Amino acid sequence: MTAGVTSQPPRLILASASPARFATLTAAGLNPEVIVSDLDEDAFTATDVIGLVATLAKAKASAVFEGLGATEDVLVVACDSLLELDGEPMGKPVDGAAAIERWRRMRGRTARLHTGHHVVSRIGGQPDATSAVATTEVVFANIDDAEIEAYVASGEPLRVAGAFTIDGLGGAYVTTMCGDPHNVVGISLPLLRRMFAEHGVPWHTMWQPATN
Repeated sequence: MTAGVTSQPPRLILASASPARFATLTAAGLNPEVIVSDLDEDAFTATDVIGLVATLAKAKASAVFEGLGATEDVLVVACDSLLELDGEPMGKPVDGAAAIERWRRMRGRTARLHTGHHVVSRIGGQPDATSAVATTEVVFANIDDAEIEAYVASGEPLRVAGAFTIDGLGGAYVTTMCGDPHNVVGISLPLLRRMFAEHGVPWHTMWQPATN
């Protein structure tokens, strides 16, 4: 259901501890407040990777929204990202050895990065929710063992889903993408714009005034 257009920008809450998602939203002119849900992600299952990221995003957003006591207009945004390779979900590697093995599988190949997005709103007193998944194909460079070991030694692959970034050291090892590059960082801005519109919130109304 599409809500009526709000006259004032609602409070925006990002239900994620991801610095990359926060930075992406702020660079796009938004000013999110971070509230992280305390969910046991290992307790959730689904029949496929797309279903799993959608389920996790919904659970995170719903948990944060239900914990709000205020009554003002609000948008709660949650995301969950996983890389899919050979039909398997690839989250954060558990250690360096796992990251090295992961990269030996990924090099020279194409994988799919899925990010589940869930938005829960209360606009004009009426609750609403929408859910969607963005998918971006990622082609990895055919890097050698020395490059893999150096990259893993940097620690970066251990901190992110899929064991790579495009906005950090790992950017040199991604040759091609098909789809929204923001999605690979962890949040799709074009998809989120459409989801906000479904809640009656035009994207540009969420821009923060320039401070200079």
